Amino acid sequence: MRKKAGRVLSIGLPKGSLQDSTIKLFRKAGFSISVGSRSYIPSIDDEELSGLLIRAQEMARYVQDGILDLGLTGRDWVLEQNAKVKEVCPLQYAKGGLRPVRWVVAVPNDSPIRRIEDLGGRRVATELVQYTRRFLKERGIAANVEFSWGATEVKPPRLADAIVELTETGSTLHANNLRIVDTILESTTVLIANRDAWKDPWKRKKIENIAMLLAGALRAEETVGLKMNVGRADLDRVIKVLPALQNPTISSLSEADWFSLEVIVDEKTVRELIPVLKNSGASGIVEYPLNKVIP
Repeated sequence: MRKKAGRVLSIGLPKGSLQDSTIKLFRKAGFSISVGSRSYIPSIDDEELSGLLIRAQEMARYVQDGILDLGLTGRDWVLEQNAKVKEVCPLQYAKGGLRPVRWVVAVPNDSPIRRIEDLGGRRVATELVQYTRRFLKERGIAANVEFSWGATEVKPPRLADAIVELTETGSTLHANNLRIVDTILESTTVLIANRDAWKDPWKRKKIENIAMLLAGALRAEETVGLKMNVGRADLDRVIKVLPALQNPTISSLSEADWFSLEVIVDEKTVRELIPVLKNSGASGIVEYPLNKVIP
């Protein structure tokens, strides 16, 4: 389809820990993005997209102010900046996998701090300063929350009594002899849009199409396609054991009383499912990867 010249949507891509996984996700969604080793301006194979690499911590402010029409960042950084943006859709991925990340309160293993309320009068170090201050204030906890410029996990106990730190597995905290007291925020990547851009019909349609493709690529990360041949006598039995995303597609084969079944299933179930299908009468079973799954 030929595109109309002249209209361009500016999009911010997260620089840093999310960069590689974001570019990979866009590739699965159908967009090829290349970035030079020292460049902050990526090349995108879509003449209607103009990209810029921005740290996720700053993204929401630039989208709010209209410098960018669209951006990907963590919901945590949208909340930290209290940014007035349109959240288009969540995109549950992080640098380590397809799961939310957590901001947790952590203290040394031998600390007397056992619960959030024990932070009263204590020094807390974090990058998530504004959100942490609001979180504690809403609970009537008066703590001294200070900005941390990095290596936050090494600051207790000499430089801070506690930290609020981002974690996916908790392993780095445990390696630094810290224990988690509580979780104050779970966050996923979100696609956000400038509110004025969202009101523009052309930009909104472009944004919605990008969101659909990205969400479809994410769904495909955890699913696979299965194709198989089944005789009429075994058809009902095979269909009953298929945990399908939707009802399987069934096509008649040239050979009488034989059918081809095609279905999308959770990748985690395949190793248990294929032997069951085989024992139920399926043959010629083929598993194949998916790029996008659009409901």
